[in-house]
Amino acid sequence: MDFWLDLLFGNAIGLSSIIVILGALGLMIFFGGYFIYKVLSAPSPH
Repeated sequence: MDFWLDLLFGNAIGLSSIIVILGALGLMIFFGGYFIYKVLSAPSPH
């Protein structure tokens, strides 16, 4: 476990990759939630 923590947070490249991965996940969750919200709140076509 110490190896992975050192690999991820021991240098700037590991930390920036974690930030990029978390940012991508955050965007996917946001846009997925927004899409579901728009589908559920859309008026019925008939």
